[in-house]
Amino acid sequence: MSDKAIVTAEELNILIEQTYKVENEFNELKNSYGSLQDTVEKIVEFLPNAIWILNEDGAVFLQNSHARELWELLKLLEYKEDDYELKFNSKAYLVKSSTYKDKVMLSAIDITEQKRKENLATMGQMAAHLSHEIRNPIGSISLLSSSLKKRVKDENIAIVEEIQKSVSRIERIIKSTLMFSKGVEANHDAFMWSELQEALDMSVGYYAFTKDIKFVFPQQKFILNADKDLLEMLFSNFLTNAIDAIESDDNETGLVEILYENDGKYHIFRIYDSGVAIENKKDLFEAFKSTKLKGNGLGLVLSRQIAEAHGGSVELLNGKKKGFEIKISL
Repeated sequence: MSDKAIVTAEELNILIEQTYKVENEFNELKNSYGSLQDTVEKIVEFLPNAIWILNEDGAVFLQNSHARELWELLKLLEYKEDDYELKFNSKAYLVKSSTYKDKVMLSAIDITEQKRKENLATMGQMAAHLSHEIRNPIGSISLLSSSLKKRVKDENIAIVEEIQKSVSRIERIIKSTLMFSKGVEANHDAFMWSELQEALDMSVGYYAFTKDIKFVFPQQKFILNADKDLLEMLFSNFLTNAIDAIESDDNETGLVEILYENDGKYHIFRIYDSGVAIENKKDLFEAFKSTKLKGNGLGLVLSRQIAEAHGGSVELLNGKKKGFEIKISL
């Protein structure tokens, strides 16, 4: 009995040791699994798209913060073998899905910006095609109106001039559209600011407005090394926008002012007007989105591109006076 009791005690010690060993291995395995689960959760959280991993009963097994923000979108998702697009809250999502054992993984990627760029490219191509088609008849109307102005009675000259102003506006739209579709390339040359101002005076003269508007231009004499035609388009866009803002105002008079300074690196122009305030500031530099009734949504976009082609920028001023700052590299 005593020998058997000793053997049993030894066996018990061995069993206890094995139990501790199994427990340690279990704890190590548990820690390893916890570490693996934590790593998986961090990887899922790191992904830029919304991720849901669902159990067989549809309950959420794992999701990231993007998915939690779009919890209402999950109700619209379904498992499909092929990827598909879905619109939700004015945004577009690309939905992917897959299965593994008893789990279903759903992924929603925000492709709103990608779709916007695709739509812009399509709109740009269509606009460029239409502009090419319109260009020839508009050229004929412009030529005929000039000829007509020399022949009509004096009391009808004002009517012909209104036709010329309308044609001039269409020509500006065509030019802007074609430039947007092709891209802006600047050909630099030296010229005086006074030369550009003369061209701007003529441009303003061709733009139809009814109120008494005072234009104040820089009086300094300075040289610009830039593309004169492009800068004429840039400043004309801001001047016509200012005129439209004043036309929409209740006052019968208005002021458009361009201030100039040189900081040693840039020509800096600040353009102010006394017209109505800008409402949708977030759409200012968005192609084909205009903040005014008469706009085509390309003026400010092209103006910024022209400034950038000259090593500069265009920014909205947020001070007491409403206006824009234009920088052109020296």
